[in-house]
Amino acid sequence: MFTYAPSSRARLSFSAGLVAASLLLLLASLVTGVQAEQNQRSAIVLTIEGAIGPATMDYVARAIEQAEQEQAALLVIRMDTPGGLMESMRMIIRDILGSSVPVATYVTPAGARAASAGTYILYGSHIAAMTPATHLGSATPVQMGGMPGTDNPEPAPDADAEADADADADADESEDKPRRGSSAMERKVLEDSVAYIRSLAERHGRNADWAEEAVREAVNLSAQQALERNVVDVVATDVNDLLQQINGRNVVMASGDQILETANLLIKQVDPNWRTRLLSVITNPNIAFLLMIIGFYGIIFELSNPGELFPGILGAVCLILALFAFQVLSVNYAGLALIMLGLALIIAEAFAPSFGILGVSGTLAFIFGSVILMDGTHQQVSLPMIGGIAAVAAGFMLWTLTRVVSLRHQPAISGIDKMVGQDAVAADDFQPWTDATQGRYRGHVQVSGERWNAVADQPVHAGQPVLIEKVEGLLLHLKPTNDKRDP
Repeated sequence: MFTYAPSSRARLSFSAGLVAASLLLLLASLVTGVQAEQNQRSAIVLTIEGAIGPATMDYVARAIEQAEQEQAALLVIRMDTPGGLMESMRMIIRDILGSSVPVATYVTPAGARAASAGTYILYGSHIAAMTPATHLGSATPVQMGGMPGTDNPEPAPDADAEADADADADADESEDKPRRGSSAMERKVLEDSVAYIRSLAERHGRNADWAEEAVREAVNLSAQQALERNVVDVVATDVNDLLQQINGRNVVMASGDQILETANLLIKQVDPNWRTRLLSVITNPNIAFLLMIIGFYGIIFELSNPGELFPGILGAVCLILALFAFQVLSVNYAGLALIMLGLALIIAEAFAPSFGILGVSGTLAFIFGSVILMDGTHQQVSLPMIGGIAAVAAGFMLWTLTRVVSLRHQPAISGIDKMVGQDAVAADDFQPWTDATQGRYRGHVQVSGERWNAVADQPVHAGQPVLIEKVEGLLLHLKPTNDKRDP
């Protein structure tokens, strides 16, 4: 009887086989998981926080494009916004309406809002949803141009017509009639906004009357009130709850009606890329304003000191970025022109002192231009920043003025005025000056290596030191001293 003992080589081959089989099983499971994930439909989720602007528009457009490429079942926009630019809002809604993927706008988290432009986007989405303890509304368009807080009423043809108009306005207010606008421009913008939001409400079967009220009267609703008044479709606690509630709903797409299949979707969060982040930074009104100031002064310093390169390069880059930001922002070009004029006048004060006239005018133009620069809602330049930069510019102007005044009181360091009171040495013996008053003598002196014609009231000998009392053209008036030195 004998026993079989496997060799070490056989044991090693058996272990290697087990390892290879384990790796194959692991690889197969990974491939199966990836295929299952690819086969499972997804919901693309993006987050909008803060004011609606060009960066938001770019973010939404890219997310919709990605959702269409991946054939996602739904695109969810998590939103918390106070409003923003009307042009960016309209572009976002246009992309949503033209999307082949249903879009659900979800006001979240608790405490969030969809005010102003956010209300329009909510109405333009295929699904409108809110989290409890959120609200929407205040959709009245504001600050459509000019100085904030001002309007441009049309002039009345005569005094009677003006009185009639005032009476009608009083009657309207007493009867609580809807807001119509106090000027032609405000009425045009208001009626356009009303028609726009009503068309969005009618497209998706939502409350159009309340939408008009939100535009005309800036009213607001909480999440539960919005659900009860058919302003939103769903009140959900989170994205998963939203997906479960809207499963099987019918939505109106550009291609026709579509039944949503949102149960058990794979949620994929899409964050802004570097381009969107950069655009978000430079299109901030305060950053764009600061870039313009840095760019302007950088170019000025480069022109004042040619060859430095760094101020010119930095100024050019900042100015180009600022101009790009102003291109996509709602900018009042009269305000931009006033800012450039003001900066130019402040710089001119430094090169051509006018005792404050140019500087003060430039500072005022800069301040007024900065205040009216931005027209869009929630897109104004910060007043403290305007005041700070204006104070720096005024300080620079004041320093220039004080510097000029102090230089005027200092003795001359070059030119003819410097020669008065300077020592000189007679180059030769002075001779009586027969062409002048009796008793005066004429000759030549050496001053700072130069030979000058000179005249004195008494005889002067070669090598004798003299003091220059006055300069008349090319003639020096001298006063002899007692010291003697070589000419």
